[in-house]
Amino acid sequence: MSAKTFEDLIVWQRAKELTGLIYAMTRKGPFQRDFGLRDHIQRAAVSVMSTIAEGFGRGGNKEFIHFLFMAKGSLAEVQSLLPVALDQAYSDAADFHKAYDKANGIARLITAFVKGMKANASKGLKA
Repeated sequence: MSAKTFEDLIVWQRAKELTGLIYAMTRKGPFQRDFGLRDHIQRAAVSVMSTIAEGFGRGGNKEFIHFLFMAKGSLAEVQSLLPVALDQAYSDAADFHKAYDKANGIARLITAFVKGMKANASKGLKA
């Protein structure tokens, strides 16, 4: 792995973009007044990027992979809350799909990243 900091990781950068999308969505109209849903989805989005950063900081591939899977779980949480926002008319379909698709892309990045880390480990390389 050529990343020197977690900010160098594409997966963390994409998670930061998702967090920005979620914050922008939750500042609009009635979404900003539904404190429970707003806070929950914001925390889940922030958790994705924070968990990736924490795993990177642990220093070991095994732990990092564990944290990457935890981040993937937080992504699923974001994705499970997005339809609630759509059903309540807090979000329009365009914002919903933009955020949902961004989360899917991050999940695919995590899967590929973990696969690469495991392949490098099996070859005796440090990721």
